[in-house]
Amino acid sequence: MTQALIVVDVQNDFCPGGALAVPGGDEVVAPINALMDRFDAVILTQDWHPAGHSSFASSHTGKAPFETTEMPYGTQVLWPDHCVQGTSGAAFHKELRTDGDLIIRKGFRPGIDSYSGFFENDQTTPTGLEGYLRSRGITGVTLAGLATDFCVAFTALDAARLGFAVTVELSACRAIDLDGSLQAALVQMEGAGVVLRS
Repeated sequence: MTQALIVVDVQNDFCPGGALAVPGGDEVVAPINALMDRFDAVILTQDWHPAGHSSFASSHTGKAPFETTEMPYGTQVLWPDHCVQGTSGAAFHKELRTDGDLIIRKGFRPGIDSYSGFFENDQTTPTGLEGYLRSRGITGVTLAGLATDFCVAFTALDAARLGFAVTVELSACRAIDLDGSLQAALVQMEGAGVVLRS
C-alpha cells in the first residue's frame, strides 16, 4: 500500500492568537513534522478565502460568528473572517514543515465553503486531490491537522467514500468542538470505517 500524509489547514488563523483559533492548535506542529518522513507523499491543505467570503458572518447582515445560515448546498456555519488570501493568518504556522509534494488550496470560490480537501461543501465540486493521489498510486491516507471535527473529519469521510484506506492521527489533531461537534465527528468517522489512532 502506498501511503500519503494529508496535513489539514495548519495555518496561523487556526492557531492560538488567530482569527479562528482552535484550542491547542499549535500543538499539532511538532508531531506532524515528525510524521512526514514516514510517508510516500505529503499533501498540505490550505484554507484560502477571498475577502468577503460567503462563509464569513460579516458577509451576512445581522449574523454573528458561529450562527448558521442556509446556502444552496445546505446549512453553513458562519465563521469569523479567517484565512483571507495573502494575509499572515492564511500562512502556514512558521514551524510547520512545508516541504511536502503538493499544496491544495480550498475555499477560494466566493459562494461556497470547503472543509474537505477533496470536495467543496456541495460535495460535488472537486479540488483535484483525488486525481493527484490516484496518479501517484496512493491507496491509503493518514490525516492530521485542524480541526478534527470540521476540515479533518470532512476530508477523512470523503477519502473513505472514495475508497481510500483512512487513518486519523488524533494525537496530531485538535478540535473546535462546537456544540458537541467533536463527538459527532468521531462517531461518523468510525461509522465510515476510518481508523482513529490516538
